[in-house]
Amino acid sequence: MGAYDVLIVGGGINGAGVARDAAGRGLSVLLVEQDDLAAHTSSMSTKLIHGGLRYLEYYEFRLVREALLERERLMAIAPHLVHPMRFVLPLDTKIRPAWEVRIGLFLYDHLARRKTLPGSVRIDLSRDRRGEPLKPGTKEGFEYSDCGVDDSRLVVLNALDAKERGAQIRLGTRLESARREGGQWVATLVDTASGAREEAFAHALINAAGPWVAEVLNRRVGLASGKDVRLVKGSHFLTPRLYDGEQAYILQNPDKRIIFAIPYREQYTLIGTTDVPYRGPPQDVAISPEEIGYLIHSINHWFKRQIAPAEVVWAYSGVRPLFDDGSISASAVTRDYVFDLDAKDGEPPLLSVFGGKLTTYRKLAEHVMRDLAPFLPGLKPPWTADAPLPGGDIPGGDMARFIDGVLREKPFLERPLASRLAHAYGTRVRKILGDAHSLADLGRDFGGGLFQAELEYLRAEEWARASEDVLWRRTKLGLGAPPERAAAIDGFFRAADERALNPPKGPGLAAVS
Repeated sequence: MGAYDVLIVGGGINGAGVARDAAGRGLSVLLVEQDDLAAHTSSMSTKLIHGGLRYLEYYEFRLVREALLERERLMAIAPHLVHPMRFVLPLDTKIRPAWEVRIGLFLYDHLARRKTLPGSVRIDLSRDRRGEPLKPGTKEGFEYSDCGVDDSRLVVLNALDAKERGAQIRLGTRLESARREGGQWVATLVDTASGAREEAFAHALINAAGPWVAEVLNRRVGLASGKDVRLVKGSHFLTPRLYDGEQAYILQNPDKRIIFAIPYREQYTLIGTTDVPYRGPPQDVAISPEEIGYLIHSINHWFKRQIAPAEVVWAYSGVRPLFDDGSISASAVTRDYVFDLDAKDGEPPLLSVFGGKLTTYRKLAEHVMRDLAPFLPGLKPPWTADAPLPGGDIPGGDMARFIDGVLREKPFLERPLASRLAHAYGTRVRKILGDAHSLADLGRDFGGGLFQAELEYLRAEEWARASEDVLWRRTKLGLGAPPERAAAIDGFFRAADERALNPPKGPGLAAVS
């Protein structure tokens, strides 16, 4: 496969973010991921870009400040993916006194400069419309700002930018082993579909394998670390829309944990998350009946509309690879990131990433490059703070105006479809729509607003190879999709692969072959 400056293991948000940063600094980069981009933890989040209000209780002031600063940056470089939201926090003085909540929100408003988001306010929930979904007797509350995000597309667009800056992105490729030899890393890589093996060489190895970080470090590289990873399961589920309005709710529980109720895809409410210690294989994680019961109990404690397990339309779980700081409670384990750098006696470095969160991935990548700079001569300076992600170069970040522009250019689109495409692809939506003058020009209609032109783009540009890649990560159209839609998409990909392997022969080609 050749030699690279950096070999990155893991195609989640941290690996993709590091690949983008490194490629933009002039390094040759190879990223390997055993499954798909964002196949695990990075697509199983609460889908928020936030400072982490509750982390203030654990005195994580540095982390919260960094996250708040990154929140502003991500809104600027990815306005199509990151959107402002208002969060309503009903007050329960038996759990937290009003003064404590006010101090926390004051810090949240002022730890980092806010350029666009409004600050927190106190609201009378007995009179305000935002109190209508809540049970009678909920009188006082607060409202503050954070942001929502399409988590898996954030990963994909970082990988796409890395690719366009020269990085090699190899999906379905597992690191089987790596060893130091001749002043570099020699890595054995395995194609997970065919079993074929090949070697790659790199000056630095970055272990961003998420829940598999310890396995890569200990079993595949054969090194020990003084740091431990603590696996914590976070589960969520969706129900039909519980309330009107675009506001989200952050709900306190008697155990002092909080859960969110968030509008999702217009038809649903996203509810989560749990914090449960996890010890099984990360790929086998699943929500438990106890977790469903816990989340339902919290919702039913606060909302007039009571829900039952039968109303769960989809549930998902992710394994957070947190740095084990010795906390007794899973909820109290730090969400900050920690690095383990192994580079003794001039040997090529191995940097392993423990922890991290969506919001701080870009800064994490900068810190990775800072720590590896002594081993990578000629490294260019940081550049990602104000460089738009693919499709993010929207004038003024004004999505409403941008969508109106798309509709003027393509009046045959209905607004919901134009809005979905604009939010997913930003200015690159024009690569999908091209010269189309009607829906028929977009090719085969797969249903649910998914057309052949989009599938062809996802296959050519974003590594989509199966219906799961499309429906559950790159478009989020899997909810409510009938099984025949997935089968049709898989058939499309099989046919495209067959054509790629056996291109049709035109006049004169037969003699050449």
